[in-house]
Amino acid sequence: MLKDVEKIIENFKPITLNEMNSVALMKRTDTKFVVNKSQLISILENLKNDYKVLEINSDRIMSYSSLYFDTESNKFYNDHHNGKNNRTKIRQRKYVESDLCFLEIKQKNGKGETNKTRIPVKDFELNLTQDSKKFIANTTHQEYNLEPSLWNAFNRITLVNIKSKERVTLDLNLNYKIKDVEKSFENLVVIEVKQERFNRKSKIVKALKSIHQHPYSISKYCIGMISLYNDLKYNVFKKKLIRINNTIA
Repeated sequence: MLKDVEKIIENFKPITLNEMNSVALMKRTDTKFVVNKSQLISILENLKNDYKVLEINSDRIMSYSSLYFDTESNKFYNDHHNGKNNRTKIRQRKYVESDLCFLEIKQKNGKGETNKTRIPVKDFELNLTQDSKKFIANTTHQEYNLEPSLWNAFNRITLVNIKSKERVTLDLNLNYKIKDVEKSFENLVVIEVKQERFNRKSKIVKALKSIHQHPYSISKYCIGMISLYNDLKYNVFKKKLIRINNTIA
C-alpha cells in the first residue's frame, strides 16, 4: 500500500523545506479528518494539480518520532477530555530525515486557534533540561512537574497548496508505546488541514467531502493515551474510538 502512495506522490511537484517556511502557519486553524489508508489513493489523485509535496533529500514520505510529556495526574490529557477550551500539549519531536529535534508547545484557545512555539534541542530528553523547563515556564506561564507519557511514531506526507496559504499533513502508520505497552493503527490515516481560517472551498476539503468524509475532531495524543493506559477516564472519547475502529476495519 505504501508503494502505491509513493508512486502517486511522485506526480506532485516538489517543494523544499525553506520554500515551505512561507506557509509556516504557526498561528492557525487545524481541521482534522480520518480515513482508511485504502482511500488515500483516490484522495491524492484529486490533489496532484493543486498541491506541491514536501521533499527532503529525495524523500517525500517522512518519518516522525515524538515524545509527549504530561503531569503525574495527566493534566493535559484530562483538560482535553473535559473539554477545556484553553489547553496545552508539550512534546519533543524528531524529524528523522532532517535529523532535527524540537521541544514544541501547542496551545489552543477558545476560538479554535492553535499557536505552536518551539525551540531546537539536541535530542529527546527523558529528563527535561533546565533550558527546556525555562522555555516551558516562559511560554505557558506555569511551572509543571513533567514526565514522559507517550512515544508516538508515524509517517507523514506534507502538501502545500499552490495558490493559497494552506498546508495539509497526512499521517499514516501510527504507532504508540510507553514502557512495554504498544499499539499500532496501520490502516488509519489522520489528515489535518492547516489554514488561517477554515475554508470549505479548499480542494482537499472538497475531495474528502466527495467520499463522505467530514471534519472530525481527534487528538492523536489522546487516542494514544487511552490505547496504552487502563486507568484513564475516556467516556468522552468512546464514540471516537468506535469511529476509528470502523474506519480501519
